[in-house]
Amino acid sequence: MRAAEQACRNYNHYYVGVEHVLLALLEEHDADVDRRLLKAGVGTGNAYAELRRSLGTGEDRSWEGILVTPRARNVFALAAAAAEPNEVEPVHLLGAIIEEGNGLAAEILAGAGNLPDRGRVAG
Repeated sequence: MRAAEQACRNYNHYYVGVEHVLLALLEEHDADVDRRLLKAGVGTGNAYAELRRSLGTGEDRSWEGILVTPRARNVFALAAAAAEPNEVEPVHLLGAIIEEGNGLAAEILAGAGNLPDRGRVAG
């Protein structure tokens, strides 16, 4: 969550969305995440570059607080359920992004690889 929040700040966004979570996952280079993306044919470099291009930057603003979008809350909940009873790992977040299947992050993953169904990367 901290890495996603930092990504949102870096782009001058006032919210943490699923795209910020994906950006943080791609920047971390977690071995399990990278392995699952590679297995699904997703080029992490291409996905990262496309995500950065698509995000755009917001206006400079004072940081009174950052909102978490409903879709991001759903992704966090899905990841927590998948990890139960253990702690959420980056690979759980990736699986939750794929399972949720909507929004910019899911579009970029689908466009960067061969993802015929939502469970392919998560499984």
